[in-house]
Amino acid sequence: MEMVEIDELSGSELLDHAELLAVTQRRCEVGILKAAVQHAYLHHRDRLDPDDSGKPGRETARRLGGAGTPEVTDFAAAELGARLGMSTISAGRLMADGLDLNHRLPQLWRRVETGEVRVYLARLVARKTRDLTPEQAAYVDSRVAPYADGRLTWTRFQTLLDGVVAAADPEATAERERRAAEHQQARPTRSEEPDHGLRGFYIRAPFATVAVFDAALQRIADILGHVGDTDPVDKRRVKALLVLSRPDLAAELIAAYQAWRDRPEDPPERPEDDAAPTGPTRLPRTGGKPVIDWTALLPQVVIYAHLYAGPSGCSDTDRIARVEGHGALSETWVRDHLGPHADFVIKPVLDVAGQAPVDAYEIPERHRQAVHLMTPADTFPFSSRLNPDQIDHTVPFRHGPDAVGAGQSRMGNYGPMTPPHHRLKTFGRWTVKQPFPGIYLWRDPYGAIYLVDHTGTRALPRAA
Repeated sequence: MEMVEIDELSGSELLDHAELLAVTQRRCEVGILKAAVQHAYLHHRDRLDPDDSGKPGRETARRLGGAGTPEVTDFAAAELGARLGMSTISAGRLMADGLDLNHRLPQLWRRVETGEVRVYLARLVARKTRDLTPEQAAYVDSRVAPYADGRLTWTRFQTLLDGVVAAADPEATAERERRAAEHQQARPTRSEEPDHGLRGFYIRAPFATVAVFDAALQRIADILGHVGDTDPVDKRRVKALLVLSRPDLAAELIAAYQAWRDRPEDPPERPEDDAAPTGPTRLPRTGGKPVIDWTALLPQVVIYAHLYAGPSGCSDTDRIARVEGHGALSETWVRDHLGPHADFVIKPVLDVAGQAPVDAYEIPERHRQAVHLMTPADTFPFSSRLNPDQIDHTVPFRHGPDAVGAGQSRMGNYGPMTPPHHRLKTFGRWTVKQPFPGIYLWRDPYGAIYLVDHTGTRALPRAA
């Protein structure tokens, strides 16, 4: 490929050049995969000396791919991996995936060879079908090959593939479900993976349980917002988790909020009298707003913080503390974030440098449901976001007298979209038309056209 000076290209020429590089990269990926397959063929079982291969530690042959693929000598992966700059395990997986595509997924393999299907998508199918019989793998091949050309994003294609694999072998699916059900857990993430003083909590449970828990968190978070908590919703959900850790106090909060929300309406205005201030006065509404006693929710926690003396000239606020079990944190973080929640004493542990420990306009609900059924994902090209909250008017809504009777809020003028993509549509010189309900034609600022529908995204050929 001819070398070009990138800094001399215009905006459109630069995008054309980047597209050419991407096409070349894909061809190289196909070439590497084909080379790996041929390397596997050259290292078939028959090349081994039967008398030698039976001795301890000698090279043997094994099946890297699924049933129906040839066996390969087990030293072959190391040779290939070294040349490709990857580990032996990775090279073995590359050969295994290539063999499965050749012998068990022929439709997908043909599309890989012609450049229609990216190698990484084809390899995903190979891995997911490895434990299937050849007949079951052929079923998956026929079902997913038409959708593997990039029209579906990674997450959507993976969802499709998982469903087809499950349908191909219901018994194995049921067994995987049984095994998964035995590994339910709810635990904090490992303490050696702190994130600037924060820590995660991992839940693996039946989806119905998670749905109920999620709804409970959201309900408490909404209550906190209604009674005056101005924190963002995600932060309120963390607080809601703390509230739910005390079921008795959570029940009291919900009951108090319900009584406050359902209190009588404002009484009528009291007429002005001589003793009252000028103008009519309004009596206060009954019922008190719920108040949360966070000190009752927060238990006493023992925290060991080791404060290091910083380099000479470093101010006190720059010092770093090692909080045991949570990693290195600034002294400011310890005081600002732990202070409100725990009683603690910082005892400096003086370490010389280098000696420290190292470890209307409103869309009707019926329309929203219809749009979701017709268009389950963000309508922007190649977006991976499913079920976006925002529904956009493809032709912007017009307010005023001219809008009356125009039927602007209708099927055929809706499109689910995330806020960033809505901003691109509004301000980023992207344009979109919806010639038929659920069919979206996007044009980028340089003239490329993309068709988006319920099957995904396809780039349309550009006129010469």
